[in-house]
Amino acid sequence: MNLLERELNYPLGDALPAPGETLEVAPGVRWIRMALPFALDHINLWLLRDRINGREGWTVVDCCISHQKSRAQWEQIFETQLQGLPILRVIVTHMHPDHIGLAAWLCERWNAPLWISSTDYHVARVLTEAGDTLAGGDAAADFFLAHGLTEPGAIASIRGRRNYYAEMVPSVPASFVRMLDGDTVTIGGHAWRCISGYGHAPEHISLYCDDVLSAPEAPAAPAPQGGAPALGAARRAGGVLLGGDMMLPRISTNVAVHAGEPEANSLKLFLDSIDKFKALPADTLTLPAHGKPFTGIHTRVRQLQDHHRDRLAELMEACSIRPHTAAEALPILFKRPLDVHQTTFAMGESIAHLHFLWFAGQLQRTRADDGVWRFGTNVR
Repeated sequence: MNLLERELNYPLGDALPAPGETLEVAPGVRWIRMALPFALDHINLWLLRDRINGREGWTVVDCCISHQKSRAQWEQIFETQLQGLPILRVIVTHMHPDHIGLAAWLCERWNAPLWISSTDYHVARVLTEAGDTLAGGDAAADFFLAHGLTEPGAIASIRGRRNYYAEMVPSVPASFVRMLDGDTVTIGGHAWRCISGYGHAPEHISLYCDDVLSAPEAPAAPAPQGGAPALGAARRAGGVLLGGDMMLPRISTNVAVHAGEPEANSLKLFLDSIDKFKALPADTLTLPAHGKPFTGIHTRVRQLQDHHRDRLAELMEACSIRPHTAAEALPILFKRPLDVHQTTFAMGESIAHLHFLWFAGQLQRTRADDGVWRFGTNVR
């Protein structure tokens, strides 16, 4: 556990749901953890006990990528964790593949509607059908070239990833139910308020409920061999937040500028969005898409704001010495080696930080004869 994590509280301790099983984190709210074939090696999904039009069942929040292993885990959950009840609704927080990849499969399997923001639904549909992606293809490669990424192998790899999104999201449902900021979604008799977030995805929707009244304490005893952790007595909590990717306990959310919106000020959008969470109770139980459930949301908002403030200061110092491209800024923002997959995310994030300073008037931007954007305090 790093120093920042020690400022947070993990009510379930080190308890994790076993593959293909679930773990209750609040009454009627069950945690699923599925593997991902990336450096970020898992995603948290959620089952919420529900009743719609007199039918008892479950609402699913987020889906995992379309992958044989994730479908097999879902099949095991259908068999052992649903108490013989159907899935009634599929909620997707945003359009990234690990969240929406199996939405069409789940919706078709259970004849259940998809609930999502309109913006993310339509972006997902375009990326699935158009063949180009946020992370690959000619548009992404040319965009990163214009921001100074010249390593031939990386550019060739990015240019060749034309169906990267569609491979993990082969289709999306033909229709959806729109979720908007401030809307109330009733799940199992509880009111969940939609909170929009920007900068990470086009229109991310988190869900907050203030009347899910208790959550398990950390395990009271070691788990039996091969069994689920034994949970302690319930305690009162300040509410529950399904935070998606907007509020993660261990890592900072990827905030990027992409070729499809090359003039975006994504970092400002993100920082303004997470500011909303300061209005929630301090002891809100946050259920993140990656990492473990935690409390201490006000502390986490401050940590993320401090993190980006520090990176911006480092970037400002470097650009005051000489102008930098986004590619040249990578080692300032990221202290570890990056593979090609990580570089695509890192480039988008580097551009987002430079754009924040540019939009704030702290840096100037110019495009030289080589076609590359550079950012500095005195750019010629």
